[in-house]
Amino acid sequence: MKVNGQEKQLLSEISLQDYLLAENYKLEHIAVELNHQIIRKENYASAMLNNDSILEIVKFMGGG
Repeated sequence: MKVNGQEKQLLSEISLQDYLLAENYKLEHIAVELNHQIIRKENYASAMLNNDSILEIVKFMGGG
């Protein structure tokens, strides 16, 4: 699987939500594109990742 351009190896298929939580992402502060499609937050639990997945994660930053 590719995550933000970096190769990652999954041991088994996992939901997007479980992956993000395991990687300590704050779901309310990110946007996710899976295989070139933006995934709505309510679909994170049903979107499945495997070693062919391409995942782009964007974090929102505050500041001024």
